Amino acid sequence: MRICVIGTGYVGLVVGTCLAEMGNNVICVDNDCEKLEKLKKGIIPIYEPGLEDLIKSNVSEHRLTFTSDIKMAVEKSLVCFIAVGTPQGEDGSADLEYVYDVAKNIGKSMNDYKVIVDKSTVPVGTAEEVTKLIKRETDIEFDVVSNPEFLKQGAAVEDFLKPDRVIVGSDSQKATEIMQELYSPFLRTGNPVIVMDVKSAEMTKYAANSFLAVKISYANEIANICEKVGANAEMVRIGMCSDKRIGSQFLFPGLGYGGSCFPKDVKALAKTAKDNGCDYKILKAADDVNKEQRQVFLNKIFERFGNNLSGRTFAVWGLAFKPKTNDMREAPSITIINSLLSAGANIQAFDPKAMENAKFHFQKKITYSTSAYDALEQADAMLLLTEWNEFRRPDFEKIKSLLKQPIIFDGRNQYDCNRLREMGFEYFCIGRK
Repeated sequence: MRICVIGTGYVGLVVGTCLAEMGNNVICVDNDCEKLEKLKKGIIPIYEPGLEDLIKSNVSEHRLTFTSDIKMAVEKSLVCFIAVGTPQGEDGSADLEYVYDVAKNIGKSMNDYKVIVDKSTVPVGTAEEVTKLIKRETDIEFDVVSNPEFLKQGAAVEDFLKPDRVIVGSDSQKATEIMQELYSPFLRTGNPVIVMDVKSAEMTKYAANSFLAVKISYANEIANICEKVGANAEMVRIGMCSDKRIGSQFLFPGLGYGGSCFPKDVKALAKTAKDNGCDYKILKAADDVNKEQRQVFLNKIFERFGNNLSGRTFAVWGLAFKPKTNDMREAPSITIINSLLSAGANIQAFDPKAMENAKFHFQKKITYSTSAYDALEQADAMLLLTEWNEFRRPDFEKIKSLLKQPIIFDGRNQYDCNRLREMGFEYFCIGRK
């Protein structure tokens, strides 16, 4: 099938590359010429396991191309994906400026029937507006469908190639059949293409992400209560997860959620609710608990060292908002490090993939270490902020020898508290005494 994907950000790159991997001819469009030249050489701006190799192989096979010429890409394609950013506005709403600009350009470039796919996360009613904008530019037949993405950063390629479901919001049988054909190679194991009306598809994305955000905030609130009453949050989590009605995912207490999706989508759904006269107590509570969870962790540090951290040095392990990505959008590390800096602390940090992105946030305010152990040199304590695999089984004797004093603040509950205390560590975690 002939496809163009407009926007080569996180979603656009994964979508375009994985569609090319299934034999489609895919043109990826962006207005950043420097970025396009790097992509043509296989240099990608994000870290996502497996993505770089797929881009290189599909470019070499001429199934995947990159261009700034949106008119040419639209003219050559049957299906046009809109995958540009929808940044959060000051009032929490999704900024649709880029989506609408692309819609207008598609309308101006139409030469025959097209299926226009909203792949960006957009609020209910966006497809209607996109349709209006395109109709102002052309009389040629087209359909607009909603096809929300459900890609987990760090596992996005696997999620796209082996989806548990594909949601298509469509009011056109013709467009629905084209989308079903497009996704059929990915669903040979029997997982469904779920077809629904456009507005329901737009709503599903926000509802799903916000529900997962609520689960995370609930887990953190329970963990904080556990710590106060002397219960073990990990044991409580295991007891809860054994209930099939609850399930095991997104119930790990820690520093709260971050990234480009959950914080933005919770706020955007709350804004939609407010605009339509609906109350949104649970959404607001989830957002509030998530913000407060960073402070819960910081309070442990301040209680141990005092509010004035001048002369103190902290080793930070992990900067990305989650492992297997270099994304630092809404990362807990940003709030935590900035608070420690404001209190006078020095920071020595290491992350396997997010060091360059960290420099955008912290500039020269912190020290960027060459390894995890290098960050520990003469630090007063180690802070684990991202649960990278390489941090799960470290050499604790080496950690102990490098730190000024053996103190660990574990924001991800990765380590065995009893073992560390037997080794002479002071160990602080979430939801366990």
